[in-house]
Amino acid sequence: MKILYAIQGTGNGHISRAREIVPLLQKYGELDLLVSGTEAEVTLAQPVKYKFHGLSFVFGTKGGVDRWATYKLMNLPQMWRDMHSLPLKDYDLIINDFEPVSAWACKLQRIPSVSLSHQCAFLSPKAPRPKSGWFNYGAWVLNYYSPTTHHVGFHFEQYDEFIHTPVIRSEIRNLQTSNMGHYTVYLPAYDDKKLTALLKQTDVHWHVFSKRQKRGYTDGNVQVIPVNNEGFNISLASCDGLLTGGGFEGPAEALYLQKKVMMIPMQGQYEQQCNALAASRLGVPVVQAIDNTFVKRLNSWIKSDERVWVDFPDETAGIVHDMVKRYGR
Repeated sequence: MKILYAIQGTGNGHISRAREIVPLLQKYGELDLLVSGTEAEVTLAQPVKYKFHGLSFVFGTKGGVDRWATYKLMNLPQMWRDMHSLPLKDYDLIINDFEPVSAWACKLQRIPSVSLSHQCAFLSPKAPRPKSGWFNYGAWVLNYYSPTTHHVGFHFEQYDEFIHTPVIRSEIRNLQTSNMGHYTVYLPAYDDKKLTALLKQTDVHWHVFSKRQKRGYTDGNVQVIPVNNEGFNISLASCDGLLTGGGFEGPAEALYLQKKVMMIPMQGQYEQQCNALAASRLGVPVVQAIDNTFVKRLNSWIKSDERVWVDFPDETAGIVHDMVKRYGR
């Protein structure tokens, strides 16, 4: 069997999950990898056959997407050429993790594809989502950004038959955890200096992982570290809690490790608002914006020892097996 696995390269969560899934897919045949997007720091151990520009969202510094930078980064003519360059008929199974180039190529050529992603969980009306008006742009993006014919989703809970609990990577499951008293931070949509000024108003140590810094530095009780997978895992395993955005993989891994979690979803980012709502129903505190009440809420969270207990069983191998057998040719 010849398999194409297409992965979104905006943010690190998609690549991180793929690091767990790629070795499983390799057991079923010849595997080619496709990555599109420009914003991920985490890399795959295996060679990537197709690397495309894709459609990436650029993180801003004030809590949201930098729309102007995102617009300038778009190259729709290149995406059109990339879509038509893919030899899709060579593959017996095409798997998509919210990757638009291969998804639209499959749709235009009427070739089946399987979404193996967190985002496809929102196709279920049972997945939590904030109330909205008659037209929801964020929901529209989730539905049409990378359309597929079949769906295998992941979320914090099994809201529907095709939705599974999160993929927790083996490297996370095998970590030896401890509590060294520090807090780990991943908030790529906020300026490091703004964060540092606020975090210095607390009495604990912070490890802030930054997408913008190439060299680390320390300012008082705050250590700013360039994003890297190994360093982040070490910090997370030994922290008291994780302060993060409204992503999915990061909070899921922290909850699995029985760490405290506080989420600050990106402003105007519908998927992150949905994630934050789902997490809040589990008991995770959510802050909608960094304002003049933030430090007070942060200190209350630090002083609290309330943790959310989750059950994320290791079912990834079985999920991949069932998907390949059901949708492979």
